[in-house]
Amino acid sequence: MATIKVIPPREKIPDTLRVAAYCRVSSDSADQKHSYAAQIRAYTDEIGAHEGWELVDVYADEGLTGTRMEQRDDFNRMIADCRKGKIDRVLVKSISRFSRNTRDCLATLRELTALGVTVCFEKENIDTGTLTTELMVSVSGALAQEESVSISKNQRLSYQRRMERGEFITCKAPYGYRLKDGKNLEIHEEEAAVIRLIFARYLAGVSTTEIAAELISMGLRTRDGKEQWSTFSVAYILQNEKYIGDALCQKTLATDNFPFIKKRNQGEKDQYYVDATHPAIITKEDFERANALLLWRSSTRGKTQKKYLLTKRIYCGCCGSVFSRKETKNGYVTWACRTHNYQAQNCSMGRIPETEIYAAFVRMYNKLKHNEAIVLKPALAQMDDLNAALQRGNPAMLEVNRAIADASDQCYKLTVLQTRGLLDADACGAKLREVNAKLAELRRERRRLLQNEDLEDVMEALRQTADTVAAGPERMDSFDEILFTDLVEKITAESQTCLRFQLRGGIELTEQLGEVSR
Repeated sequence: MATIKVIPPREKIPDTLRVAAYCRVSSDSADQKHSYAAQIRAYTDEIGAHEGWELVDVYADEGLTGTRMEQRDDFNRMIADCRKGKIDRVLVKSISRFSRNTRDCLATLRELTALGVTVCFEKENIDTGTLTTELMVSVSGALAQEESVSISKNQRLSYQRRMERGEFITCKAPYGYRLKDGKNLEIHEEEAAVIRLIFARYLAGVSTTEIAAELISMGLRTRDGKEQWSTFSVAYILQNEKYIGDALCQKTLATDNFPFIKKRNQGEKDQYYVDATHPAIITKEDFERANALLLWRSSTRGKTQKKYLLTKRIYCGCCGSVFSRKETKNGYVTWACRTHNYQAQNCSMGRIPETEIYAAFVRMYNKLKHNEAIVLKPALAQMDDLNAALQRGNPAMLEVNRAIADASDQCYKLTVLQTRGLLDADACGAKLREVNAKLAELRRERRRLLQNEDLEDVMEALRQTADTVAAGPERMDSFDEILFTDLVEKITAESQTCLRFQLRGGIELTEQLGEVSR
């Protein structure tokens, strides 16, 4: 009988341990040693000094909540790199930095364990590679989640009481203003000039679409540094009461249940209108005239602006020809393939009522708004994965990211000094403008380092679409020209009863129409 000898498998020991670090700091953190850039430098030095460790990357999110993982770009990039087998070990300061949502925390740790990636939490002294620690992590994660919920509720209660007393509340200054002493608005003259230009042009009869195009042609940037102004953003400025020195508090609200979701306040909770809370940029007379004009144009849109809205935007799915418009004497408007109009036997695509097209867009938008978490966010995540792959292949990318972190840290220090009254406001403002200009240049450099510029353009368009949907109404009851213009790039008529909407950024959604006569 043959002798059987069992040869146990040999565990593969890598020559080096590929180590990454994740850090996150709240934008209002008062502890200097926990600042964004300081953590990046500390982890870079720690990993570099450890024998047998190789630094993969330092993943860092600045000023973002830990309760919603989908909002943390670098965290998601790190998880994607773990899935690709690029990371063996992850260092994190504490569980609360990793996640304040127990469910997401445990799910992520289980996935990383299955991938063979260990996680070390420094504060809790937990190492998933040496201990059976799921219970400990669960308890710590639950405590972190409860802390986040408690902080949020206390903060909202404080805001509510301040609003009831008529105190102005803002966490972010609108375009045209800057925050002074962390709570008061002061006019930013360069941006205020743009606000005055927008109102002047609109009152002169220029449309929001044309104003947006003018701002782009002038090379003016939005608050977040983007060059693309939209008709929606221009219309929002025209309707923002803050430009006359007033404040409408609680325009938005957070849901009561965890995880908290921010949404528009559509009558669910009280709103508070407070007069003269800060310096005005626009007179009340001009503001009222502009809003009256907005209302009038909205009411007459069906008779004037809609006439050209679909021109060169609808194409035939059968022959590829553009659609043309026809209006009867009684005002009935339809659109049809030009080939069909010239010779019906060459294309079967008949006419589609304009009202049906608009109604289809309304239904499409409402479905997209209701399902944005499963339509837009996965698409953005996929694009981010592709973008991350390009970044990882570029050795200069890490240095640029570190420079961005350093500049961000400098902004943080200047803000702290100004808040404490240790730095002159004018001097601080000048320095902040200098640092922000440097940040803008660094971010442009990061974009230039990408190997695929077309991908960056698509990503930017997709982000614009996601932002427009997020800022749009929870439900659209009637056709909105501004949203249509901002969202829809092209419409393809697959048939007389089916339209395919191509949104900016490449997402395509189909919508069925009712039966229409040929």
